[in-house]
Amino acid sequence: MNRLIPSLSALALALSSGGAFAGTVEDMRARTPEQEVIYFVLPDRFENGDTANDEGGLGSGLKGGKLQTGFDPTDKAFYHGGDLKGLTARLDYIQGLGASALWVGPIFKNKPVQGPKGNESAGYHGYWITDFTAVDPHFGTNEDFKALVEAAHARGMKVYMDIIVNHTADVIQYKEGVSQGYPYRSKADYPFSTRGGVKGPAINPGFLGETVQTPENWAKLTDPSFAYTPVVPKAEKDVKVPAWLNDPIYYHNRGNTDWKGESAQYGDFVGLDDLATENPRVVDGMIEIYGSWIDRFGIDGFRIDTARHVNAELWQKFVPAMLERAKAKGINNFHIFGEVATGDYDPALLASWTRNAGLPGVLDFAFMRAVDDAAGGAKDGGTETLARLFDDDALYAGGKAGALQLPTFLGNHDAGRLPMFLKLGKPLASNDELLKRSMLAHAMLLTLRGVPTIYYGDEQGFIGHGGDQWSRQDMFASKDLRLTDEPLLGTTRAPNAEHFDPTHPLYKLIAQLATLRRQTPALTGGMTKVLTASDKPGLFAVSRFDPATGNEVVLAFNTSTEAVEGNLAVEPKSAQFQTLAGSACPMKATAPGSVSIAMPPLGFAVCAARP
Repeated sequence: MNRLIPSLSALALALSSGGAFAGTVEDMRARTPEQEVIYFVLPDRFENGDTANDEGGLGSGLKGGKLQTGFDPTDKAFYHGGDLKGLTARLDYIQGLGASALWVGPIFKNKPVQGPKGNESAGYHGYWITDFTAVDPHFGTNEDFKALVEAAHARGMKVYMDIIVNHTADVIQYKEGVSQGYPYRSKADYPFSTRGGVKGPAINPGFLGETVQTPENWAKLTDPSFAYTPVVPKAEKDVKVPAWLNDPIYYHNRGNTDWKGESAQYGDFVGLDDLATENPRVVDGMIEIYGSWIDRFGIDGFRIDTARHVNAELWQKFVPAMLERAKAKGINNFHIFGEVATGDYDPALLASWTRNAGLPGVLDFAFMRAVDDAAGGAKDGGTETLARLFDDDALYAGGKAGALQLPTFLGNHDAGRLPMFLKLGKPLASNDELLKRSMLAHAMLLTLRGVPTIYYGDEQGFIGHGGDQWSRQDMFASKDLRLTDEPLLGTTRAPNAEHFDPTHPLYKLIAQLATLRRQTPALTGGMTKVLTASDKPGLFAVSRFDPATGNEVVLAFNTSTEAVEGNLAVEPKSAQFQTLAGSACPMKATAPGSVSIAMPPLGFAVCAARP
C-alpha cells in the first residue's frame, strides 16, 4: 500500500485523537491553502465568554436601551453577546470538527446602531466599521484577539480575518433632502469637475479624473460636493480611525447603489460610506491598516468583503503588499480570498477577479450553487452543472491548479444555510431526508476540489428561514424566538438550547471526512476527472489523483432516493480498492479499467485504488 494513502487503522487512530494537528507553528505555516478546512464564525452568535462586555461599554440597557448599546439577545437584528473570549474557550469544539483554519467574522469597532427611525439594527455582524485599528468592545479587546490567535496557533490552527475595504459605517449624510433615499448620481450626469451636475459651477480645476491614479492628480480633487453635498454630523466628526477617514474627500458621495453598472463600484451600500478606492491615499491607508494587523497579531489570511465592488487596481496593489507584509513576518502561505457574490452559477465572473484584479482566490459561489442543486435543490438532484464545474476551473488564474485554493461552501451568513435551500427544492421532504441530503452535500464539500468552508452551526443541523439575519442563529442558548422556532436536523435538542454537541451526526461526519482529507493528498491537491453525471438524480462520480504518485481515489455520490448501480471507467492500473469513508467500495475491478459500484439512496463512497 502506498504510504500516502491512509490505512483504516491509521484513520481510526487519527479520529480517536480528535483530529489534532501535530507540529510547530512553522509546520502550520508550511501548509498551503488547499490543505486547510475552514470554519467560519460570527463571534456575536457563537459563545458568550464575558457578559460584562455585552453592551459594549455603552451604558446600562435599562437607561439607553438597545438603540444606545446595540444589545438585545431577543432580537435577531442586534448583538446577542458572543465574544472573543467565548470563541477562544470553544477552540476544542472547533478543532474536534477537523477545522484547521478559523475564519472570524469582522471584529473591528462598529457603529453600534444605524438605520432609519423605526428600522434600526446593530453592527453585530461587524461590517459597519468606524475604527479599523481596534476590536469592537462588544467582542472584547485587542488583547483578547491576540489571545485567540495565540491559542489557535498553539493548536496548529490558522486564523483568517474578515476585512472590509469598500466602505465604512454610515456617518456621512447629504445636505440635499431627497425623499426617495438618495438615488445614485452617475459620473456622466454629475462629473467630478462640477457641483450639482453638468450645468453646475466648476469645481476641482485640474483634476484629470479617477483613472489617473497619481497623488499629484488626486491632490487637485479638493471639493467632495460633485454629486451630493456631504455633511458629517458634529457628534461623529472624529468617530473614524485612522483620522484621515473622517474627511469626505475620500468617499464617492454619489448616493445609494442600485447594484448595477457603475453604481456597483461607486455607490453607497444602503447608506454605508463608499470609499474612493481609486485615490492613492485610500490605497496606501488600507495597506497600512491591514498590514498592521499582520504585524501585530501574525494572522494567516484575509477574507475580503465586497471585493467585486472595489476597483481592480486597488487589489493589484493591495494583494502583493499584504503577501509581502506576511512574508516579512514568516507567513509564506498567507491565504487571501475575496467575496464576488453571485446568485447564479457564474464561474466566469468569479474567475475574472482572479485574472483582472489579481485576487489569489475567491469564494466559490459556483460550487455552492452546483452542489446545493445536486443535493436536491432547484435542479432536483441533477449533476450536469456540478460536472461542468471542473471544466470551468480552467478559467481561473492558474487554471485548474489555481482553483484548488478557492474556498468552497454550501451556505453562508448572507445567502442562507444549505437545509433552507434544500427545503425550497424539496418542500415535502421530511427532516430525516433533509439530514441525509445535507450529509451527502457535506461529503461532496469535504472530498471535492477546493478549500472546504464550514459555516458555523451547519454541523449542528441549523436550518433558518432565509439569508442575512435569518441564517445567523446562536450556538449558545438563545433568547431569540424568531431564530429558534423550528426543529433542527439530526437532533432532538430544543432549538433554544446550546448547540455544541460532538455526537451530532453532521459533526461526526465532518470530523471524519476532514481527517480523511488531511491524510489523503489526492483530496487536497489532486486533479479531478469526471466519471459519470446526469441531468437527473442518480450516480455522480469523479476520480482524484495523488499529485505525487498518481494513485486514484474514486468519489461516488448517489443524489437519488433510490439505490443505484453502475460501472465506472477507472485507470487500468487501479486493480483493488479500499473503503476510506461512506458505503462499501468494490474489493477489486470488474475488468481492467472498469469497476462496478452499488450505492444506497443518498449515499456516498470514498474508494482508494491500489495497483
